[in-house]
Amino acid sequence: MQKLLASLVTAVAVAGFSGPVAAQSRIKDIAAVEGVRTNQLVGYGLVVGLNGTGDSLRNCPFTRQSLEGMTERLGVNIRGSNANSKNMAAIMVTGELPPFATPGSRIDVNVSSMCDAKSLLGGTLLVTSLQGADGEVYAVAQGSIQTGAVSASGASGSSVTRGVPTAGRIASGATVERETGFEMANMNEVRLTLRNPDFTTAQRVAAAINQVYPNAALAENGTVIALRAPGQMGMAGFISRVENLPVHVDAPAKVIIDEVNGVIVMGDAVRVSTVAIAQGNLTVSIQETPLVVQPEPFSRGETAVVPQTDVSVEEDLGRQMRIVGGGASLSDLVNGLNALGVSPRDMISILQAIKAAGALQADIEVM
Repeated sequence: MQKLLASLVTAVAVAGFSGPVAAQSRIKDIAAVEGVRTNQLVGYGLVVGLNGTGDSLRNCPFTRQSLEGMTERLGVNIRGSNANSKNMAAIMVTGELPPFATPGSRIDVNVSSMCDAKSLLGGTLLVTSLQGADGEVYAVAQGSIQTGAVSASGASGSSVTRGVPTAGRIASGATVERETGFEMANMNEVRLTLRNPDFTTAQRVAAAINQVYPNAALAENGTVIALRAPGQMGMAGFISRVENLPVHVDAPAKVIIDEVNGVIVMGDAVRVSTVAIAQGNLTVSIQETPLVVQPEPFSRGETAVVPQTDVSVEEDLGRQMRIVGGGASLSDLVNGLNALGVSPRDMISILQAIKAAGALQADIEVM
């Protein structure tokens, strides 16, 4: 019993002092199948049923032309009439066609006003065809618009607006009418593309796939890995198994700096050579105190305001120079910078100075 207890204590101690294990990612989280993508759709249409918040037909000629063309197709001729309704608006409809979408499936669409409409709240989109970049119609949209915004105004001109009332969304508002024609089942070879190109990661992905399916993957470059399904296995089934394989992801040493918001992001591969760092704060304070000078009674003097200026300079001398050892890891670098007690904005200047001194082995990207 004592030997067993001693073994458990030893195992816990070893686990407690062991180094961190590198995390693995699934291939589906770091790569995408080439050709399996969404397609952008766009269309022009009319929204009706607005409560006097639509376009002014006198200021929006395309809205009037659209109304005339629509009513003519329905057997009503209003050309030359003095119509000035504000219950309709011209809008642009946008949406994304998912990969492998089949005719009859539904997708969400967004609508946005094109002219001087005040709000699309409560409006209904009339039948609108959505076209792809090739000019073909892939979906048809229609339905009630939800804006998620509130807008109110008074007679004196005061108004309150929350959100954007001239843009909205129609959930499942479009029906797919045409497929994109991407037939994966008939393909003998597909290509994976890494979202963050890296030669090391590409080689690791190919090696992980070949370990399970020999000679099935080839890293063509730092972005593309070519795949060929083994034997009689279908391409869709092969990809479903490949995308769940774990891989150690490698990334270049990089420091991202957002100077506007004072944000710093450093990767685990960031290293720093031996360098000494000192940082001090210099504060200059200027205080203006106006003094009123009052003349003596029965004198010819006038009351005057005399400015009094006090200027003081304060310098923080309590922070000493710190040395960061050569080959320091990310945690050592962070601990060394935190020991200086500097703010994130001061740390940005320190990192840029270390890079200028050639002691930071990483790329700095300023946003």
